[in-house]
Amino acid sequence: MRRLLFLNGIKAFEAAARTGSFAAAGLELNVSAAAVSRMVHILEERLGIALFERKANRLALTAPGRAYQSGLTPIFDALASLTAQVTAPSSMRVLTIGVGPTFAMRWLIPRLSEFRAEEPDIDVRFTTGGAAVPFGEDWSCGIKLGTGEWPGLVAEPLFAGDLLPVCVPRLAAGLKRPADLKGPSLLRVAHSPDDWPIWLKAAGLARVTARGPEFQFYGQALQAAVDGLGVAMGIRPYIDDDLAAGRLVAPFALSVPKGMRWYLVYRSFQTEQRDFAAFRRWIMRAAAAGPAAPARRGGRSTARV
Repeated sequence: MRRLLFLNGIKAFEAAARTGSFAAAGLELNVSAAAVSRMVHILEERLGIALFERKANRLALTAPGRAYQSGLTPIFDALASLTAQVTAPSSMRVLTIGVGPTFAMRWLIPRLSEFRAEEPDIDVRFTTGGAAVPFGEDWSCGIKLGTGEWPGLVAEPLFAGDLLPVCVPRLAAGLKRPADLKGPSLLRVAHSPDDWPIWLKAAGLARVTARGPEFQFYGQALQAAVDGLGVAMGIRPYIDDDLAAGRLVAPFALSVPKGMRWYLVYRSFQTEQRDFAAFRRWIMRAAAAGPAAPARRGGRSTARV
């Protein structure tokens, strides 16, 4: 027989642990901070363990508290998701994807018609994502660049984040070897300052410093490269379609791992939901298909070194 101890206290504890305070938990649960504190205290008495260390102006989880919260949050997330499914109109099928703007524009949106052809009844919605953005409570899944370590989430690899300089054919004609690269022509991305140093070191050009215009996102730097402003450090799979179409070329064969990969990120219970399962099958298949054959000066494909 299932025994559930004091559900109101469990709910109060999870909210306080997740938000970091009784006051924030009270706002979420529409009760006072004192009520949250009282319910958590009753729960601790019934469990016979301390879940929080009460410190001045803040709460700190004990080791049992951390273990309890790490298990409870996915359960409550799954309950909220299940409730939304049950109460939604039967005709409404919504898939919310947390994805960065450049990944959406450079890879996902150009291929989305393939998924829509397979699943025309699923309403696909994008929300702001990216490596620095926490996984949203309303997300069905996310696509993130990182090491694959996101506590409480499943991370399945999609692509390697390989680095490869790219530019328009006109500029590539003057680049016979990596030593022809000049600092002022190397376009930079503000949130990825290590990309050029990683590639230049691998090319034996550690003394060259990228000093070209700086952009906030990869997509902006790549558009600048398409417009002939300079040489951008491309990252897979952002550059694959431009290379295949000849809008950009890779002057050199050297492709260097960034040290991170692209992952499909989701909560484990999502695998039971048919709309996410359909998207997961599709994106895994699309990623496994690999990039289109890239265009390179002289018509040769780009090899990895």
